[in-house]
Amino acid sequence: MSQPSNSRSNRPQSKRQRPSAKAAAKQPTAKQSAGKQPAAPTTSGRATPPPAGKAKAPGTKRPPAAVETVGLGKHYGDAPALEPLDLRIETGQRISLIGHNGSGKTTLLRMLVGMLEPSEGSATIGGHAAGSLEARASISYLADQPVFYDDLTVWEHLEYIARLHATEDWEQQAVDLVDMVGLMPRIDDLPMTFSRGLKQKAAIAMAFVRPFDVMLIDEPFVGLDRTGREALLELLKLAHGDGATLVVATHELSSVKESSRLIALSGGQLVYDGDPSEGDLARLTEGVAADPS
Repeated sequence: MSQPSNSRSNRPQSKRQRPSAKAAAKQPTAKQSAGKQPAAPTTSGRATPPPAGKAKAPGTKRPPAAVETVGLGKHYGDAPALEPLDLRIETGQRISLIGHNGSGKTTLLRMLVGMLEPSEGSATIGGHAAGSLEARASISYLADQPVFYDDLTVWEHLEYIARLHATEDWEQQAVDLVDMVGLMPRIDDLPMTFSRGLKQKAAIAMAFVRPFDVMLIDEPFVGLDRTGREALLELLKLAHGDGATLVVATHELSSVKESSRLIALSGGQLVYDGDPSEGDLARLTEGVAADPS
């Protein structure tokens, strides 16, 4: 399957176009595409890694991390939501973020997105301050409670997001995403009227229809049926293969094995950061620190 170039003159070349289908000679409208069986979206990378074996020049500055926090913390009065956290996530890593309810996962993600002001410390996305225009342009955020406009259909949401981020050839891409998550019969309906599971499917399509370098995801499997779950896992696989950095906060422990790194929080503190295969997932999810032995 051919890969679209998706060049963007008003964005850095390191940007990549998220899952997209084989380009069609003429892009269909939503209603024209209803009932079709389009191919599954594919990804296309933009950033090219340096040639293997090429030595880095002495004194070359270390490239910025995809995500980095320095003493990042949040508290409400005397109650800490996240203790000061030092974290560096390199470009292309796939992170599973686990922990009990109230462990600080959502607080961390919301500060990285720029939706929540930290009490102390700082965070950067690709070297840009969290919440800045550059950082926001790099991030696609799939929240645990998706938010929709009252008067926009699924298709209109996708169009709005795609055009907001100057996404090229977005129509077929949007059709493929909607078909993949199983929402084609509801593409002209208002997601505000959907059930929890259907809202989650709409939010998944919205998250992947735009360009991003980093995707932050908060409990994405909640409410999904088998079709939605399989579609999300495939989209995450495609995005990771395309070089995107993924941070997925989840209680779906079966998906952790697909990650390259496991981070666990408990009581707002970092209790594990390492190989997913070496962590005791049950203990870490329950808020029990990893056994030092």
